[in-house]
Amino acid sequence: MPRLKVSVIVPVYNTGQYVDECAPSLLGQSLPADEYEVIYVDDGSTDDTLDRLEKLAAGHPNVQVHTRPNSGWPGAPRNLGMEHARGEYVQFVDHDDKLGTEALERLYEHAKRNGADVVIGKMSSTMVRPRRLFRHTVDACTIENDELMQSLSPHKMFRRAFVEEHGLRFPEGPWILEDLAFVTAAYLKAERISILADYPCYYWMKRDDGGNNTRHRFNPRHGFWSNCRTVVRGIKDGTTPSDDIDALQNRLLHRLYHVEVLSRAREPEILREDPAEQLPRFEAARELALEEFPPAVREGLPAVSRVRAGLLESGDFDGARAFAEHVRAVKARTEIGPLRWEDGRLAADITLDLLRGDGEPLVLVERNGTWWLDPELLDGVPGADDGYEVRDPFRLAYAEIVVKDRDREDWWYPEGDLEVRLRPAGDGRSRLVASGRLRIDPERLAGGGPLGRGVYDVWAFVQLLGIDRMVRVTGQGTPSTPAAGPALTGGRLALPYWTAGGQLALDLDQRLRRFGPDTAGAAAANDARAGRSLPLPYVTAASGGRVRVKAAVSALTVTAELVPSTDGTAVRLRLPARLALPAGRHPVTFPKADAPVAYAVVSDGALLRLEGPAYVAGPGRRLLDTVVGDPRVRRVRRRLGRSR
Repeated sequence: MPRLKVSVIVPVYNTGQYVDECAPSLLGQSLPADEYEVIYVDDGSTDDTLDRLEKLAAGHPNVQVHTRPNSGWPGAPRNLGMEHARGEYVQFVDHDDKLGTEALERLYEHAKRNGADVVIGKMSSTMVRPRRLFRHTVDACTIENDELMQSLSPHKMFRRAFVEEHGLRFPEGPWILEDLAFVTAAYLKAERISILADYPCYYWMKRDDGGNNTRHRFNPRHGFWSNCRTVVRGIKDGTTPSDDIDALQNRLLHRLYHVEVLSRAREPEILREDPAEQLPRFEAARELALEEFPPAVREGLPAVSRVRAGLLESGDFDGARAFAEHVRAVKARTEIGPLRWEDGRLAADITLDLLRGDGEPLVLVERNGTWWLDPELLDGVPGADDGYEVRDPFRLAYAEIVVKDRDREDWWYPEGDLEVRLRPAGDGRSRLVASGRLRIDPERLAGGGPLGRGVYDVWAFVQLLGIDRMVRVTGQGTPSTPAAGPALTGGRLALPYWTAGGQLALDLDQRLRRFGPDTAGAAAANDARAGRSLPLPYVTAASGGRVRVKAAVSALTVTAELVPSTDGTAVRLRLPARLALPAGRHPVTFPKADAPVAYAVVSDGALLRLEGPAYVAGPGRRLLDTVVGDPRVRRVRRRLGRSR
């Protein structure tokens, strides 16, 4: 029996139908079934979950089922699963999530190639925004890469010997933040951590019944604050304290402060919850912030986050709510230039900035060589009459383009970076903008490979001054119209367009948007004298080489060729010289297209020429076609040929 490479550990409790929805992704892995095992641990379910699990195990030799009394949280079932695991690596999966088909095989190979203690696979999700941690695959890093703190869920692959060597276990019982405790401890102990970003490994799915544990994550009755304190102290025990805001300990604590603590003092939570309920949370967060987080953590925050932190730590609940009202109204704006195809990429200049609630740009005001936060954000905030100095406008600022696969929930990052800079706005004011080039290469975007057939929506994420926004990339084009001309890429048509909501999208291989009416006008300009091939000037040859497409001619289908020119700037349509068609003028269309891109003039099975859709033959041309196609004329020509 081959050595087991991976043990997949799945804690379950009253999972019901979600067992059947998750199981195919675990049992249909590309890794051979005798090289991995799936260990389900039932935490005292009271529904039919155990029956479903036992049926799975009966039909699959690599499935184990273990049971235990209910513990109230996933930590104890995961620990029991590790006790039974035999794989070289363990991969944790929640019962309502899914794995990509090649996830285990790719993660294991990446782990072995790099000798990794921990491997973080790219996550796709219906619940959270994309993480820039997954921009690039990383062979090996350590906790010094503080972007690891963006991913603290347990859905990773861990070397089992590493886990045993350091005695890593999940806290048991109803212990909120058990995943943070386990993962941060693993990060601190690991000598090599790998990131696999070129394949979607883990799909973190939103349950229709709202039963995901993450939806009930904040519950003070289950020890949220004491547990958070435990995680913070674990990080402090494993790192060296420092007054430097960029020291490792302060960078690692930044995530916990920002997400678990400062959330109690910012939108949407402080505005959404009843003040009578939120005020105790606010006070508990303040106590934790003052007692456990060094001042350098707060000092290392960007300007808006530092204002929030100051209001929290001073206990100013009303001020925090007033400030949150102003910040909630801030929106991100995208400005995009003309779109065009360049070297196989859909390209345009793009700029992002922030607008206040009144629609005016969010600005910084210069006073005596220093920058001060936009006064409009501080209006009505107690103690802010003199303004708020912004020591470093670029602190933790960045922006990026992300492309979402609408069908698969995958996020991909186009090449290139956006630059954040200050742009003068007049009267001693400036605004922070992020600008650069949008470049979308359909043949290389999906982890260095081609995108699958589908629709891809273009988004941007921007974080400026501590305000982060996910925004649709929009332009000045009319909704539901082309954003640029179609392109031939990898043998498929790529159709950029503006959605009904005005967002930039790319339809690849006519998933929803068909080629036809939008290009009929351009198609009419084709040269009718081109012979057996016809230029398609409105289609860009985004990828080189000869490709084949199906072209429907009348009721029959023939194989046509789309041949890019040597310089990649044009495409020509070419049909075979002989066609099993009656004499006449036959429309040529792309698969699933609505309008013809050409007409084939056929006589006696021979292709006489291709014409543009709007071409109307004159009397001379029609007479010539008739003569050439007349059988009597052909017999005379054959006799003349024999008599020579």
